[in-house]
Amino acid sequence: MPARVRFAPSPTGSLHLGGALSAVVNRRRGDWLLLRIDDTDASREVPGAVDELVADLRWLGLEWDEGPSRQSERLERHRETAAAVGERDEEGALRHGRLTLLRPDGTPTYHLASVVDDHDFGITHVVRGADHRPNSELQQRLARAIGFEPPEYVHHGLILGDDGKKLSKRNSPVATVRDLRDAGIPAAAVRTYLEELGEPAHDVHLDLPRVRRLAIDAIAAMPDDELARQADAPVELARALRGARDLKEAREMARSILEPEPAEVPAAAAPTLVRFIELAANGLEPKAIVRELKAVGGDLKSLRLALTGRERGPELWTVIAALPPDEALARARRAMTSR
Repeated sequence: MPARVRFAPSPTGSLHLGGALSAVVNRRRGDWLLLRIDDTDASREVPGAVDELVADLRWLGLEWDEGPSRQSERLERHRETAAAVGERDEEGALRHGRLTLLRPDGTPTYHLASVVDDHDFGITHVVRGADHRPNSELQQRLARAIGFEPPEYVHHGLILGDDGKKLSKRNSPVATVRDLRDAGIPAAAVRTYLEELGEPAHDVHLDLPRVRRLAIDAIAAMPDDELARQADAPVELARALRGARDLKEAREMARSILEPEPAEVPAAAAPTLVRFIELAANGLEPKAIVRELKAVGGDLKSLRLALTGRERGPELWTVIAALPPDEALARARRAMTSR
């Protein structure tokens, strides 16, 4: 029988990395995937969070077959089911035994809404983090009390912070998809890391050094036009950005080439600048220019300073190749005259 699964985040902000792992696991396991928004508690919802969750999932390259479906839009269905099996208490809540189904204001609790929606959407496997394990037996009992056959519950390990507790802002510099995106980590690196984790049987610590190594690989593998777009740079600069460790660094590299900072070039660098101007004016290929200057002991650090205003950056030949020849010559001549 085809596996029907669901990913059901709460609309409280950017997608948590543990949630992203669950989304990847569900997509891999499921023949059909529902994106469900668990918004039964309106007091916790952050404005714009649903759009952000959808954007985070799409940024990771994750797609779903139906949704996003909001639980709040199925209120009447939840109330109808609760009325069939529940009893009112003195506060006006509807309960089944010790379990609250409807709050006094008539809104469904997490357990009721999850059980009803899993049944109505034909979910065969509920795949989620191990922190939900205590809920499974309760939800199985509730499903059977209502007259539903419960799905199979599967739990995977959590992603932990440095302190061994569930990943959060308190114990890690990054805890959400937005954190990694803002740090310049490409989506492909994050997705690869989550795929590498697989479906962990036990909790795992977030391995940021591994994520950063994957970021370097992802940037190296990007097509020129994609790297240029991600770095907000002309496609001609793509080669110069290949050595970036993340997209923030790629953007800084691009700015250093496109908008060099004013810099004072040492007087001793004059012979190198003169020779560079001669070689570039004669149309010598950038790699050959750098080889020639190295062969004569040229001051390549000062040449970089003249071209970009910085002492460090992309391979020098890629900078020369990225600049229009007239612009490279103009920058070298300005450095000569500004000393």
